[in-house]
Amino acid sequence: MPALPPDFSHERAALDRGARVVAGLDEVGRGPWAGPVVACAARLTGPAPAGLTDSKKLTAARRAALVPLLEACCEFGFGEASVAEIDALNIRRATHLAMRRAVAALPVPPDHLLIDGNDCPDWVDCPRDVIIGGDARSLSIAAASVLAKTRRDQGMVALAQQFPGYGWERNAGYGTAAHRAGLETLGVTQHHRRSFAPIRKILCPTA
Repeated sequence: MPALPPDFSHERAALDRGARVVAGLDEVGRGPWAGPVVACAARLTGPAPAGLTDSKKLTAARRAALVPLLEACCEFGFGEASVAEIDALNIRRATHLAMRRAVAALPVPPDHLLIDGNDCPDWVDCPRDVIIGGDARSLSIAAASVLAKTRRDQGMVALAQQFPGYGWERNAGYGTAAHRAGLETLGVTQHHRRSFAPIRKILCPTA
């Protein structure tokens, strides 16, 4: 049986418990070898656009089409953690930092968060639901997922124009064959995550 699309049930449950400002929180970019990790916090202020779901289930064209619709029915904030912060903190802590920045960027502070995944950042001091697969279950998290992925992908396309040869405009910094080939030919850039094993191995092959 096909999976049900995300709905507003988690948001409604929080509102029924007394919450006034419920926001979904998601991130993208934990796994790539290059580029920042990007988070988005999104609060639906109107009906969600048809077809909204987990960004990974949507084509790039469909995500792009949803962005202006989401901008019309959401309040949202973005947060990033840079490659330098990823290398200094580790990817988990850097992701939590990006998420904190995204929540801080919301125009109205939320009093309830719906967080995708199973890892609640320790800075969260309001009621929250941590939802595994939340981007396919909650419309607010799905909105955050689409907005975060679109923003990060656009950023990687811009970086690809400055650093051609790694295929970032197609692979968004993930460790594809094209990315490996670029590393072998062109070497490591300042946008590569040197704390990640594949990059560290190139820089320190005997370590």
